[in-house]
Amino acid sequence: MEVTKLSVLSDQEAHTFITPVKRINENHHVSRFLTSKAYYDIMAFVLQLNTAMYPCRTQIADGTQYILQSWELGSPNVPLSDAVRQVRGLVDELCSIIDEVPPDPGPRRFGNVSFRRWYEVVEARLPKLLDHHLPKEVMSPSNSSQVSIKVELQSYLLGALGSPQRLDYGTGHELSFLAFLGCVWKAGGFDSSSSGNEERGIVLGIIEPYLQLVRRLIQTYTLEPAGSHGVWGLDDHSFLPYLFGSAQYGPAISESDETPIEGSLLNAPDPADVTKIAMVSRERKKNMYFSAIGFIYDVKKGPFWEHSPILYDISGIRAGWAKINKGMIKMYVAEVLSKFPVVQHFYFGSLFSWDEDPNAVSQPETVHAAIQPAQPQAKTSGPQRDRSRSEVIKVPPVVHPMATSSSFVGTAAPWAKQSSVTSPMTAFPSQADQRSISQTPRLPFDSNSRTVVSNETSRQALATMPPPSRAPWAKLPGA
Repeated sequence: MEVTKLSVLSDQEAHTFITPVKRINENHHVSRFLTSKAYYDIMAFVLQLNTAMYPCRTQIADGTQYILQSWELGSPNVPLSDAVRQVRGLVDELCSIIDEVPPDPGPRRFGNVSFRRWYEVVEARLPKLLDHHLPKEVMSPSNSSQVSIKVELQSYLLGALGSPQRLDYGTGHELSFLAFLGCVWKAGGFDSSSSGNEERGIVLGIIEPYLQLVRRLIQTYTLEPAGSHGVWGLDDHSFLPYLFGSAQYGPAISESDETPIEGSLLNAPDPADVTKIAMVSRERKKNMYFSAIGFIYDVKKGPFWEHSPILYDISGIRAGWAKINKGMIKMYVAEVLSKFPVVQHFYFGSLFSWDEDPNAVSQPETVHAAIQPAQPQAKTSGPQRDRSRSEVIKVPPVVHPMATSSSFVGTAAPWAKQSSVTSPMTAFPSQADQRSISQTPRLPFDSNSRTVVSNETSRQALATMPPPSRAPWAKLPGA
């Protein structure tokens, strides 16, 4: 199967780099993002890496037998190119800086402030680290502007390390690291002519060490989940290991095969094995999916179905790991790329552009894009800004469940009189009842006019009111 790969900048034309800026500020901007060139490039890169992680089936010379190859963590079957080793060295360097900035002593619930010092050290050293660890082809492309590619690379890499202000980390930061690798690919830093070898090297040789770096940051500085759904999210911090890890267990395919939608690799563990700690301990050394599950067991206690119900539900899928992988791709679009709290922090430059993709289909605003925190209204004495119609989230009216039928017979309480249940109860007052209610004299406080009515009207209203109900156990007067 021919996979559409992320495009590489042309050596014949000078490219204009720009400083990445924030574009997604309102919920309707998410729909605009889904038609941008950046979204197209992100999905192309994700699918490119995902397809490369499926096991490979190669026919031998006589044509009667096949050689199956799977891509496990640390497998010698995945050679790492010089470019992959260089970028991995950058990740290792970031990890070593943690040893220089130990966490502040004492228990802390909402993040350790030492993370800010670690982030400051990284930010100060990053220009030299990029010069030292990135291929020369990346750092010296043809440029027609005063802004260098290093500005865009720094923006995405710093955005991939968590938030020093909020002391948290989430899938939006993970997305920023994916964009950083995409920038290196676009600049010609990786071998784009290989048939999947370079992509596998990126996933296993760079992304997996990056995830290990992130997990160490979370445990060392007790970083909070960013934009998490709690137990109703796939994972508090990451998504990509579940995507690429499920592909690792998919059925073997040849270069001419389409990406499968069902089945699993021979002898692959059952998806339900995520609930077995012994199996997770064994498989986490070989597979990214189980490596992420193992980290959950490291930081959470209690039954798996209780603290990770979404992953527990996925473990019940019987159609194989390919089915899970297909669902993960759809879920990544819906739960990461279409969620305002996640993509609002993504920055757009020249390599991942906000410009509209001419081939994109306009996306309607969805419930995923509409989820955003309420923005406080600024107090001002001048006229308020006129908000466009696209900014208003229309909530459908809540319909009472009894409104669908014309009548409903209620269940009588044990102490209710027989006459109170002989006639059916309507879900809502009829027009005649409404007229009767409107003609009933009001109580002393008129809620519509906000005025106090006369005592004479009060006595008339009380005289027309029915007597109060008496509980069965209430004593009669004088008893």
